[in-house]
Amino acid sequence: MIVLFRENATVDDFIDVIEGNRKYIKCVYVYNKIDVVGINDVDRLARQPNSIVISCNLKARMANAKTRIRSCFIFLLNLDRLLAKMWDEMGLVRVYSKPQGQQPDFDEPFVLSSVSGCTVEDFCNHVHRTLVKDMKYALVWGTSARHNPQNCGLSQHLEDEDVVQVVKKKEREEGGRGRFKSHSNAPARIADREKKAPLKQ
Repeated sequence: MIVLFRENATVDDFIDVIEGNRKYIKCVYVYNKIDVVGINDVDRLARQPNSIVISCNLKARMANAKTRIRSCFIFLLNLDRLLAKMWDEMGLVRVYSKPQGQQPDFDEPFVLSSVSGCTVEDFCNHVHRTLVKDMKYALVWGTSARHNPQNCGLSQHLEDEDVVQVVKKKEREEGGRGRFKSHSNAPARIADREKKAPLKQ
């Protein structure tokens, strides 16, 4: 048997390909307590792929010379970067909803996964399963729109922190609309009218 390698592979890679029963998932290596190691070690750890260095309990002691009071502060270093890295690696997207005639709700976003799909249709299914059938069009603000707002359909791809307003179809009213709306129950065509009895002579 001849095996041709087109890349630098290890023995483990070769065994994984032959057996075919291993699956690898992404991971993020988080190194805590960076405040107790030297800056060279922190720099070396931070430059490794898929690595984040944090400190959850960095205590700083400060003394005020005038009041002679010592105070202790607890700092959290690099947790915002860890949160951003986790969102990126998991492929999560925040989409905000905007009801018609109101301001967008930036307090509670809808969280969609870009792995399973992040379109207007996925957003509508996330809000309510019947919203897709009732949707006429959607207005999208954000980085995925060419101009703000953009009139979109169900297949529009959404990106992080986009704002979506769904416009529903209106039910058709019988008898016209506006000033042309008929308020009587009379038949619409002349041929459908009831014939009256002839006048007596």
